[in-house]
Amino acid sequence: MEPELFTWEFATDPYPAYAWLREHSPVHRTTLPSGVEAWLVTRYADAKQALADPRLSKNPAHHAKDAHGKNRTGIPGERGANLMTHLLNIDPPDHTRLRRLVSKAFTPRRIAEFEPRVQELTDRLIDGFAETGRADLIHDFAFPLPIHAICDLLGVPAEDQDDFRDWAGMMIRHGGGPRGGVARSVKRIRAYLAELIHRKRELLPEVPGPGEDLISGLIRASDHGEHLTENEAAAMCFVLLFAGFETTINLIGNGTYALLRNPDQLARLLGSLADGADGGQELLDTGIEELLRYDGPVELATWRYATEPLHIGGRAVATGDPVLVVLAAADRDPARFDDPDTLDLSRRDNQHLGYGHGIHYCIGAPLARLEGRTALATLLRRLPDLRLAADPEELRWRGGLIMRGLRNLPVEFTPPAIPHSSATVPKSPAP
Repeated sequence: MEPELFTWEFATDPYPAYAWLREHSPVHRTTLPSGVEAWLVTRYADAKQALADPRLSKNPAHHAKDAHGKNRTGIPGERGANLMTHLLNIDPPDHTRLRRLVSKAFTPRRIAEFEPRVQELTDRLIDGFAETGRADLIHDFAFPLPIHAICDLLGVPAEDQDDFRDWAGMMIRHGGGPRGGVARSVKRIRAYLAELIHRKRELLPEVPGPGEDLISGLIRASDHGEHLTENEAAAMCFVLLFAGFETTINLIGNGTYALLRNPDQLARLLGSLADGADGGQELLDTGIEELLRYDGPVELATWRYATEPLHIGGRAVATGDPVLVVLAAADRDPARFDDPDTLDLSRRDNQHLGYGHGIHYCIGAPLARLEGRTALATLLRRLPDLRLAADPEELRWRGGLIMRGLRNLPVEFTPPAIPHSSATVPKSPAP
């Protein structure tokens, strides 16, 4: 019997429904909650091919004019705020040009330089609740960490970061409900970014300093022949904020939850971290990749539109049809992964699609991995008896189409006998 999609029950555990689709209707025509009709691609081979197919455009202009629900695709609020010209919505050659500019912020060297700041934020957030013995790991930890990290990377002044946290919170809370709340937050972010870009341009030094923030780098590029418009710069900053914080929230939240639900794997990771040897880092590295595969932060890849008639998995897709690649389904395809519904932190052959594939592979994946590794390792080292403080059936997942993440994650633990000391770490304003 065909499963019912996009219900609250489905949001809690979509994997049985995806297993049915993979077997019986791997390229599935459905009507989304917004009223848009789209194709869902659920098998790994089809998904990987679709993610790299140049006939599937990212530009919403290719959405069929007579398609029901036109203009209801993309990130809520971005159209009204004039934020459409970003990496998730454009094709080459503009995509190539913008990605080249932004990629300078995510080089291995730049990410390595950012690691101490991520560690500082992680420790400071845990300090805020460690002595209480209880926490909501989404609200107290997984949410503020990436917000402040991406604000630092963009160059948002510390005194403005609380505003960003509020706006981002509205986007998270309303992501699966009325789009008006999201649209208002997006417009506030757009207005702020326009003002910040203007201020930074006015004060930009002649020579870039070490670790120059991303907004200043984009301005410098646009002022030196790269032809980056102000709208493009604002849209780029917006999508890095949008994509950069929610994916990392979900990586930390979903990953911690998966470990707590799989005590044997949690015990393995705790043991390896306690050893402090290279083997501990190795299991942490493979473990992050497995958590991305097993219950990753992005359930469906962002929108694609057929620019000509084509076939995916034997199904005919018409020009203008929206196509959604279901990463969560592809990453549990038994044709690609042995025992895919089992969490195995030491899984080796793990070419998952958690951050996409092809030219639209997530540009911020190195930063997200750094934050995920640092957050989980530090949390487990400092609070090794971490445990769920609620029945799993009581937990609620955020409604929404693209992302997959928990609304809350209550936990308990024994407060550390000796408070953590970060006296040698430079302090910055608390989130």
